[in-house]
This record gives sequence, C-alpha cells and structure tokens, in this order.
Amino acid sequence: MAKGDKINFSTPSGFPEFLPSEKRLELYLLDTIRRVFESYGFTPIETPAVERLEVLQAKGNQGDNIIYGIDPILPPNRQAEKDKSGETGSEARALKFDQTVPLAAYIARHLNELTFPFARYQMDVVFRGERAKDGRFRQFRQCDIDVVARRELSLLYDAQMPAIITEIFEAINIGDFLIRINNRKVLTGFFKSLGIAENQIKSCISIVDTLEKVGQNKVKQDLEKEGISAEQAEKIIEFVKINGSVDAVLDKLKHLANNLPETEKLSLGVTELETVITGVRNLGVAENRFCIDLSIARGLDYYTGTVYETTLLGHEALGSICSGGRYEELVGVFLGEKMPGVGISIGLTRLISRLLKAGILSTLAATPAQVMVVNMQDDLMPTYLKVSQQLRQAGINVITNFDKRPLGKQFQLADKQGIQFCVIIGSEEAAAQKSSLKDLKTGEQVEVLLENLPEEVKRRLA
Repeated sequence: MAKGDKINFSTPSGFPEFLPSEKRLELYLLDTIRRVFESYGFTPIETPAVERLEVLQAKGNQGDNIIYGIDPILPPNRQAEKDKSGETGSEARALKFDQTVPLAAYIARHLNELTFPFARYQMDVVFRGERAKDGRFRQFRQCDIDVVARRELSLLYDAQMPAIITEIFEAINIGDFLIRINNRKVLTGFFKSLGIAENQIKSCISIVDTLEKVGQNKVKQDLEKEGISAEQAEKIIEFVKINGSVDAVLDKLKHLANNLPETEKLSLGVTELETVITGVRNLGVAENRFCIDLSIARGLDYYTGTVYETTLLGHEALGSICSGGRYEELVGVFLGEKMPGVGISIGLTRLISRLLKAGILSTLAATPAQVMVVNMQDDLMPTYLKVSQQLRQAGINVITNFDKRPLGKQFQLADKQGIQFCVIIGSEEAAAQKSSLKDLKTGEQVEVLLENLPEEVKRRLA
C-alpha cells in the first residue's frame, strides 16, 4: 500500500457486524433458546468452522452454497497458491454451510465416545457463498438441535420438536406463529400413486417446495418441464393444497391411501404423520400452534420423513423462522450403518435482522449496567469503589464513573446507555453514610443509607 492511501475498513459484503445493543439482543435470545434446549436434555457440542470438502459434499450438496479454498495451515502469503490449485480430494477444505452435515461427521469421528440416542445442540456460525442482500448473509449464526440414534429412532422425537419450537417462540414473545408439519413419505407416496417415475420424484419435491414463493402456475410449468403431464401436475397442486383442521386433513389422506393405487409409501407416511401429531398434542402444544401443510417439502435431499416450517402469522413474507425434519441416511454415509436423526434449525442472525426491521423485536440497552455510581469529587473515589462492589455483590450491574465531570453530563451519559439509576455521593452524604438514588426514567430522587442501597435498588428494579 502506497503511503497516504486510505484503508477500506468497511465490513465485507454479507458479513454482519453488531452494535452493542444488537449484540445484547442476540445474547439474550441465545440464552433463552439454550435454556429451552437444555430443559429437554440436549447437550452442547462444537464442530470446526472448516471441514473437508468431501464431507460437505457427502449428501448431494455439489457446491451452490459452499465457500471454497479455506486452508488453515498455509499462511496468508501462500493462500493464493491453494485457491488457484483447484485442489480436490481429502485435502480440499471449505467453510461449513450448515451444522447437520458436520454433525454427521462429528458422530462418525466420536462414535465410541457418545451415548445414543445422542441429543445435541449447537449455536454456531455457518457460511454460505450466496449473493448478500437484505436479510441474507454469507456468515450467520444458527441454533440447531438434533437427535441421532443407531438403527431406530422413536417418532416421539419428531413430536418433541414442535413442543420445543413453541416454548422458544412463546418465551421470546414474537407474536402468533404456526408450525407447519408434513412428511416426505406422504409426498413421495402420492407421486408414486400418480405413476411418476422414481428418478423424477426428488425434482418434483424440490419444485413443490417453491409453491409459496412462485405460485401454482409456475410450479405447474416447472413440473411439466420435468416430464410430468398436465393432468399429473394438476393433481399434485390439488393434493398439496388440501387444507382444514389437522384431523380433517388426516382423514382425507387416509381416504386417498385407501383408494389410490400403489399407496404403501403414502400409507406409511400418513401413519407416521398421525403418530407425530398425537405426540405433539400429548406434549401440550396448543392446537392453534400447528397444522398439517402438504406443500411443505424442504428442498434438501437428506430429509426422508417428518418436515417442519414455522411461519410468523401476519408476517408470512419473512419466510420460515424455524425449519427442519427427519433424515435416515445422512450419518450412515460416513459409517455404513443406519443412523436415523431428526432436527430443527433457527437461523438466528437472519431472524433478528427480519424481526428488527419488522418492528417485532427491539434492541436492548447498549450496556447491561443498571446503575451508575457518579463521580462528584475525586477524593471520594475509595467510597465510590466500595459502594460499587457492594452493589455488584448483590447481583446488580454497575458502572463506576472514574472521570469527574458536571453532574448533568454524567446523567446524560447514563441515560444514553439505558442506565436507569444513578448513585450520588458527595462529601456530606459520605460523612453521613448516605447516598442519593436518582431514577432517570421518572426523575425521582430519594435519600438512602449506604447499607440499605443494594436492597433499595433491587426493589426498584423488580
């Protein structure tokens, strides 16, 4: 860089950066989500940001979202060599684009150290090589849970997922939401009953998954491009638009399973769906929190059974705020044995961005401090430090103002940071072992003995 050239210190496109008030909101949400996850017995793990490329591509992802050329061993001055080499095979590395595929590799690496069913949570940053735009990031935090078993996994784990989603979103109070549940076997079974070839079913599911975004006319066109007849496409649209109460939809599905040809897969999917719905009800999830939506397909190849998407009612344009499903073969790719799993994911960075913009969430105060001990005179600093420590020991967050400045300026500084209370101690108060406690929200100011100050502050914060 030539002398005098300015350094471009703006953030790279698609990589978010938080102000203190935004980061505090994220930490609050992370803590709320973690508490719910742990209440169901999920345990935390961490996987590397970088994985071998062959791991990330193990289940059909050929690179649409992968950020390539990441090598933690070579120094920066040699990284370009790696990027240009087009390296392939076991040495090629990339940033993880989700947490489910790395989980499968993690289980394979630690198989003999884990107990099964293995229930884990992970609240980590992932990376996607997609065009950055409003609400879409190249780096973002996901909050995931998965349960993985050896050979068999009870469908009650599938039922547990909507209960967990409900507790989280009720705890953070984001308004009314709806968990939309389906089963991939229901879709594949129905497609088979229409005579659609096995090798066309995956692409049909991916097309159906776009229904909400592109509309039924575009879905019909895309199905016909895949070789699906106009009559079959029409029947698919009619099928995925079946609606009504949960029980009414189940009854319609059972009727179809009993009257269409080649419905073994469809019948299995309906049975699984009914088992999951029964479990959801037994877990106490309110009827207005979930429904059966046959258009929910989840485009990823590895989903095989139950699938979920969660919509914020009145803000459907935000898209799914929590999604996931069951997979049967993902972990087995690495181990060669059947290891079914089920999980959900909350894209927290995207969710915060969307909810802040929609006015559904608000940022928190820039500081966690609840009290500022102001500096009236430097020679009283030993008293200010002692009082600050007494307040902290009582569980109160405190900023001690070390710089002496006009009292009004100190009040302004506290108010700007969202601090509600200021403790004022001058020479007369110090001599009398008293303080003045000022509430910046109400303007009220009261005299409090220093020995009573922690309890008085806690009472007013309650």
